[in-house]
Amino acid sequence: MIKFLKWLLKSVFIAFLIIFSINIIGSFININIPLNIWTFLIIMFLRLPGAIILIIFFLL
Repeated sequence: MIKFLKWLLKSVFIAFLIIFSINIIGSFININIPLNIWTFLIIMFLRLPGAIILIIFFLL
């Protein structure tokens, strides 16, 4: 149970970090990932590959 909570908190922190860093860096080149529950969950479980998938999805 403790390991799961530790993993969950770490995943939440990393997901927020990835979303906000992509949005800040992407503001210069017009890339944006909206912050909602679905994008957050995709990035939380898949991390960086999930962010790349969402970037490609939102660019189409």
